[in-house]
Amino acid sequence: MFEGLDLGNMGKMMEQMQEKAKELQEQAKNVEFTSKAGGGLVEVTANGAGEVIDLNIDDSLLEDKESLQILLISAMNDVNKMIEDNKKSQAMGMMGGMNPFGS
Repeated sequence: MFEGLDLGNMGKMMEQMQEKAKELQEQAKNVEFTSKAGGGLVEVTANGAGEVIDLNIDDSLLEDKESLQILLISAMNDVNKMIEDNKKSQAMGMMGGMNPFGS
């Protein structure tokens, strides 16, 4: 069942994956994702690490608390989905270069 599996390289592969993951985390801080809601009345920008780095709210929403809350939630959920999709994409790309069964 495990004939082609090179267990001697598994430890080395795990180290490489951990290094690559750290590298990707650092790079993620330099990537920005922006989501707009309400036709641009609310705009949320976050980096790839999930930190909100900018928020813009149109003045017309400052007197409509309920709409503001709905649009903020929508924009934040959208930007979080973008970040998660990016992380999944990076993880798949990282795994693509690894071959646990040797060459």
